[in-house]
Amino acid sequence: MTDMMLVANTQPSDLSLVLIQLMKGPLYRDTHEKLWGLLLGVRHEVSDYVTVLGLNAVIDEAEGYAYLRSRPIDDDVEFPRLVARRALSFHVSVLLALLRKRLAEFDASSADIRLILSRDQMVEMLRLFMPDSTNDARLVDTIDAHINKVTELGFLRRLRDEQDLFEVRRILKAYVDGQWLSQFDARLDEYLTELNRVEESG
Repeated sequence: MTDMMLVANTQPSDLSLVLIQLMKGPLYRDTHEKLWGLLLGVRHEVSDYVTVLGLNAVIDEAEGYAYLRSRPIDDDVEFPRLVARRALSFHVSVLLALLRKRLAEFDASSADIRLILSRDQMVEMLRLFMPDSTNDARLVDTIDAHINKVTELGFLRRLRDEQDLFEVRRILKAYVDGQWLSQFDARLDEYLTELNRVEESG
């Protein structure tokens, strides 16, 4: 009986399962269906737990994702950073901006939930912001590397059995917000100025 009780007590709790996934990365309703249900049942416990670690749990039920974000730094208290800041390259930043704009346009014109883009579509989107090259194959390989980086960051997901098709993950909206997007045209001008500077210096 004692052994059976010990086994029962070592089973992970709902809170543990949810926290482990959130510590590893975002939790999505469509890919983590069971954990998503558990999260909604223990959301207050999750929030209380991660607050102790200097984090906020961001849960967007409408869009179907949750993730951990570092809390704003207080002048009096500075927590060690658990969620690392990632320095993004110029072209990865541009691709994220273009995808965010495409997602906003998609939401405004379609009742569908999933925005699916092909590799070729993203190559054409980013080509304008790449330095001129006489070697098109090398240019496409470079853009592929940027697409792979955005996929690694979790903002794109390759469709199963369709390696050239990608779903734009809606969590991108949390990282590139509406206010940022409203200044998109001005930011594109900045990007193009930077591109020209890079080409001239090269």
